[in-house]
Amino acid sequence: MTPAKRIEFFSRLREAMPEPKSELEHATPFELLVAVVLSAQATDKSVNLATQKLYPVANTPQALAALGEAKLTEYIKTIGLFRTKAKNVIALSKLLLEKHGGEVPRTREELEALPGVGRKTANVVLNVAFGEETMAVDTHIFRVCNRTGLAPGKDPLAVELQLEKVVPKEFRLHAHHWLILHGRYTCIARKPLCYKCPVYDLCAFPDKKKYRVQPDA
Repeated sequence: MTPAKRIEFFSRLREAMPEPKSELEHATPFELLVAVVLSAQATDKSVNLATQKLYPVANTPQALAALGEAKLTEYIKTIGLFRTKAKNVIALSKLLLEKHGGEVPRTREELEALPGVGRKTANVVLNVAFGEETMAVDTHIFRVCNRTGLAPGKDPLAVELQLEKVVPKEFRLHAHHWLILHGRYTCIARKPLCYKCPVYDLCAFPDKKKYRVQPDA
């Protein structure tokens, strides 16, 4: 994809989604961090349903550390991998208290040192909570970038590094949100909704014509 096409690509996504934001409900950086950790291999909807009950009871490192792993499990047991996630959330809460004064750190290295926090989670927190121009590549973004030809790569890290090179400056802050929402609701995995895609003519997907016609309701 040429630089001019990339500008047009993101301009259209911005027009379609003027104010993109995370669909994980949160009011503080810590609430966001916990929600993103819980969202691994789970839907944002399932995480929101759990945190709507959890956060009124415990939404700080102090409160979650005091709540404990067993009680936390009861709140998040509807989420996949809940036992491992409960263990990680309690451990990261204690580590934040021990090493960071209960505050969420603002560097990728410090975030990735927390239990249950990988590069993608760190990038989400840096972008959403602190306004950093990071690219958090999940399965949706990986698919969109490879399918459209925007930023192809063999793995999420390769796609992330490619995005950092090719996304025009004016779009970098919200780029990962536009891409994830486009992948979640339009450029879906099995049968992409090409008939309503705002970047159809810019896309390099070889089978896109097959999905250009809207299926009968």
